[in-house]
Amino acid sequence: MDIKKIHENPPYGMIAILFIGAFTAFLNNTLLNIALPTIMSEFSVSPSKVQWVTTSYMLVNGVLIPASAFFIQRFTNRKIFLWAMSLFTLGTFIAMIAPSFWVLVLGRMLQAGGSGMMMPLLMNVILIAFPIERRGTAMGVFGLVMFVAPAIGPTLSGWIIEHYTWRTLFAIILPFGIFALLYAAFKLKNITPNRDIHLDVISIILSSIGFGGLLYGFSSVGDHGWSSVNVYSTIIVGTISLVLFILRQMTMNEPMLDFRIYKYRMFALSSVISVTISASMFSGMILTPLYVQTIRGISPFHSGLLMLPGAIVMGIMSPITGRLFDKYGAKVLALIGLSIMTFFTYLLSNLTMEDSYFYLMTIYTVRMFGMSLVMMPIMTNGLNELPMVSNPHGTAMNNTLQQVSGAIGTALLLTLMTTKTKAASFELVKESEMGRLTSDYSIEHLAMLEGVNHSFLISAILAVIALLLALFIKRPIPYEEKNSK
Repeated sequence: MDIKKIHENPPYGMIAILFIGAFTAFLNNTLLNIALPTIMSEFSVSPSKVQWVTTSYMLVNGVLIPASAFFIQRFTNRKIFLWAMSLFTLGTFIAMIAPSFWVLVLGRMLQAGGSGMMMPLLMNVILIAFPIERRGTAMGVFGLVMFVAPAIGPTLSGWIIEHYTWRTLFAIILPFGIFALLYAAFKLKNITPNRDIHLDVISIILSSIGFGGLLYGFSSVGDHGWSSVNVYSTIIVGTISLVLFILRQMTMNEPMLDFRIYKYRMFALSSVISVTISASMFSGMILTPLYVQTIRGISPFHSGLLMLPGAIVMGIMSPITGRLFDKYGAKVLALIGLSIMTFFTYLLSNLTMEDSYFYLMTIYTVRMFGMSLVMMPIMTNGLNELPMVSNPHGTAMNNTLQQVSGAIGTALLLTLMTTKTKAASFELVKESEMGRLTSDYSIEHLAMLEGVNHSFLISAILAVIALLLALFIKRPIPYEEKNSK
């Protein structure tokens, strides 16, 4: 493989088809959330059971993404994409025609089997196809897939559910999957280097139990609470398995997921900042619809519409941010972006029952603008320090941590919201009994409002921590360049 030749003439056509495949897969991630009540009604299943439509998807992703470093090193990018897109397309078709609830869950798991490989594969191809001075622009375009596709899912889903059936969600995705698969079969070439390495079965078992247990445990907190045996037992088992997995990787010559990449300081720093931002970002995506729909009584469709401008801003800014990163580096962008994100998250911690729809849309949109200046530059800056042979491990680690930190951050902030809501409810009842409560709104809604504001305040503190850490960002010297001197 001639890297210099690839850098001179990057395979734009191949990257475009990878983008289409990845965009389709990630749009699908959030497309089904609003449809869950409809699915629950059609198949006559309980709320706890219908959650398996999303939980099964997340768990398969949690198992596959950490293993992606092995697959990317062992197999060609063409073979991985064809297999991944075939699984995703087959799963989409099965879900669309599902005659029963568990067939739908099977379809979702097959979809996840394909989409779990998409992001690590695409990121790895970009790292190989572009020289370090042009990676920012390429990764900026990648931001369209990473953030915009999941963000527009709820709005699109809300409109479709209002006018058509939930099966239409899969019917829309299916043609894109088929097109990407057929185009790739004829046009996709190989540019990723491969090595004859073997998969360690014990590592894959420990990884699956570890990451799967943590994702399932923390994602179940909102439904079952911390006292549930299912929650704390899976978190404990997941934690123990993850510790054993890490210890095993540190002793292997060819680990499935190489934790030794944390000896590179900028990569380690970028991971910590990304984890902090992810926890804040994903919780915001949960808390905002909760406030808008549950407390203010705004419809799911209009709730999704409120979040759409933020997704559009991120879509516009991602390629621009990539170019700015190539020119100025990550530190300036991170400091500006995190300052904006911190301030507007703080504004969200002061919500009232009278805030206008346009005001809420503006705050959310500007917050997403700040976020668009941060995530990809931070991630790319860390990856730029790694040697090329470690790229698959770096991309796998980033994507895994983003999933886990999103689940943990959301669980913790929802728990803090619930605790604060209960405490506020108790105080409001006392005030009402003493005749000092003059509000026209129900105690339930007022208490939940305090809970949401409290969680947004914690989210703002997380953004402040990320802002302080961003002060230590430096533009790294690439490993190959450092060792050629």
